[in-house]
Amino acid sequence: MTLTTQPVVRTPAETLERAVAHLKGRQESGGWWKGELETNVTMDAEDLLLREFLGIRTARETEEAARWIRSQQREDGTWATFYGGPGDLSTTVEAWVALRLAGDSPDEPHMRAAQEFVLAGGGLEASRVFTRIWLALFGLWSWDDLPNMPPELIFLPSWFPLNVYDWGCWARQTVVPLTVVGTLRPVRPLPFGVDELRTGKRRRSLPKPWTWSGAFDVLDKALKTYAKLPVKPLRGMAMRQAAEWILARQEADGSWGGIQPPWVYSLLALHLLGYSFDHPALKAGLKGLDGFVIREETPDGWVRRLEACQSPVWDTALALTALRDADVPADDPAVLKASDWLLGEEVTVKGDWAVKRPDTPPGGWAFEFANDVYPDTDDTAEIVLALRRVAHPDRPRLKDAIERAVTWLNGMQSADGGWGAFDADNTRTLATQLPFCDFGAVIDPPSADVTAHVVEMLAAEGLSGTKECRRGVDWLLRAQEKDGSWFGRWGANHLYGTGAVVPALVAAGVSPRKPAIRRAVAWLTEHQNADGGWGEDLRSYRDPEWIGRGDSTASQTAWALLALLAAGERESSTVERGVAWLTRTQREDGTWDEPQYTGTGFPGDFYINYHLYRLVFPVSALGRYLETP
Repeated sequence: MTLTTQPVVRTPAETLERAVAHLKGRQESGGWWKGELETNVTMDAEDLLLREFLGIRTARETEEAARWIRSQQREDGTWATFYGGPGDLSTTVEAWVALRLAGDSPDEPHMRAAQEFVLAGGGLEASRVFTRIWLALFGLWSWDDLPNMPPELIFLPSWFPLNVYDWGCWARQTVVPLTVVGTLRPVRPLPFGVDELRTGKRRRSLPKPWTWSGAFDVLDKALKTYAKLPVKPLRGMAMRQAAEWILARQEADGSWGGIQPPWVYSLLALHLLGYSFDHPALKAGLKGLDGFVIREETPDGWVRRLEACQSPVWDTALALTALRDADVPADDPAVLKASDWLLGEEVTVKGDWAVKRPDTPPGGWAFEFANDVYPDTDDTAEIVLALRRVAHPDRPRLKDAIERAVTWLNGMQSADGGWGAFDADNTRTLATQLPFCDFGAVIDPPSADVTAHVVEMLAAEGLSGTKECRRGVDWLLRAQEKDGSWFGRWGANHLYGTGAVVPALVAAGVSPRKPAIRRAVAWLTEHQNADGGWGEDLRSYRDPEWIGRGDSTASQTAWALLALLAAGERESSTVERGVAWLTRTQREDGTWDEPQYTGTGFPGDFYINYHLYRLVFPVSALGRYLETP
């Protein structure tokens, strides 16, 4: 007789207990949590190219990064921007060039496969501006064929169109150093070319002159003519001011904004302006990059990959909320250590946000270990929601930090009633029409998920009746999609937006019986997968057919459950099936598998797999499900 092993069936309470144990076990000794922030191989390709350009690339770095890049290539020869997504032309180009740098022959099968994909997609000529900038640094693309961004932009006042503060914080930090790099137009040739990836075709048709694109095309030609003039009286002054602007925004960990793009371009700009490797800014910047490197031993050897960013403050806030949702005591040692660490991370100085809000006193938190220039409203709201549930022994310190955060968040409300992530009223769309802007979001308008988190926080603080909260509620109700969902700016996608907005509206006093909530419940019910979970593929940002559709994931299932539980659906079969999916799919170690990316950097362009999402959100959902009604 053959014995068959039956799958372990756990209750929701047992599932939660195991998940909490796993979560507690991942807390660092300093009190924080930090899951890996996984993106795509452009980080690793550009890191090798940066080190090659600076003359500091080592054999070990090259070998390990190349091994990682090869491991991420799919069977069709491409590299994607997210797990299971379609091949991406620019990502594949950058990976191919990095592997050529590592010594891979263009005749090897994996390189041939990548080449065929690139050529079929339009070749180098169809790649994005940032990819062609990297090629231009090595003479593989002409600087003449790239959009011109003059450093004189730094002189434009904040009220003038296209000034640097019209850009989102991540974009302005990237654009300013790139104006320097693009003006100096350096070329450091490589011992190989990229003709294998060229089609020889014109990249794009000329835009109509009466459109914004056409107008900016004319402006681009005029700027290139200006750049060739023998006398440019403001150019030297602009370069010096750009350097001062860059240096003033370097963080304590050596980064710029704690994110890869402005970091590497700032290093390039300073290097090209003559700053030596012994200069404190370059020394700190290069050393800081080492802290973003993950080395891992695999069966094929050691691999090296670079995180685009790190999220310890965000991860710790979500973990703290999850523990409290799971009824871990408010004075539990893990809770107190986390809350104490978060209090130490409070931002108490003014940053770029003060350009639009000069009279608002500082307060709040940033996303990363060190990012005092750019605190964000999303982290701040989530941290207040977490800290207010902690029995911290220094109550005055806790109370004062929360009050400063609430004041700052109220001051950061945009004119339309919503909240952007890093700036207030960062809504001028003119910058999006520039030829330079063919990749990623470049402005920071209010979004449903961020606005929802702030509204939920205000309501939790007993401020649901304030003008700021009521305006936020009105903004959210206006932003509801026709199908009943909400768009998710910083998470994938309508599941994230809806999972954030419904709990916020209910907390702020909107009855679960109101039409807006019922429509959201209907949308979630309609989009539950047959297995009981929820998932939404990141292609939904470009293709509406994918909205609410995708393989079930732990984080997205939890988002749906959080919304349904807030809407009073605890006893529904929809919730029961979702909870059953979480209990059935939990790993033996207490967490969940989630190779899918459920975080969003730039909708349609850049995505993130937050490795802690698969744990913290299910803990919150199960904890709230098991709450005594």
